[in-house]
Amino acid sequence: QVQLVESGGGLVLPGGSLRLSCIASARIFSMYAMAWYRQAPGKQRELVATVTSGGSTNYADSVKGRFTISRDNAKNTVYLQMNSLKPEDTASYYCKGNYLRDYWGQGTQVTVSS
Repeated sequence: QVQLVESGGGLVLPGGSLRLSCIASARIFSMYAMAWYRQAPGKQRELVATVTSGGSTNYADSVKGRFTISRDNAKNTVYLQMNSLKPEDTASYYCKGNYLRDYWGQGTQVTVSS
């Protein structure tokens, strides 16, 4: 069973930055497509960013130019660097890995508020 554990969330002022991390227990992490999703209270979970096993990335329009997804296969970790944070970025952020099936982490809370 693959486990994903997110960390790095917290409270940050508007305009600030955070870096989320997600470490996976997968033996062949490099084969996994990874993604970050988020869910705000009362809203559906939405895709934020993806990175393929080959390193190609894609972003939701709402975060383009502000967020960067990256992966370190040697550390079984995917990151989400979030800059210029806005109050509307407040949500629980979830890591998802896919190889034959989806695996989800438990989430980490990000709150952007003054």
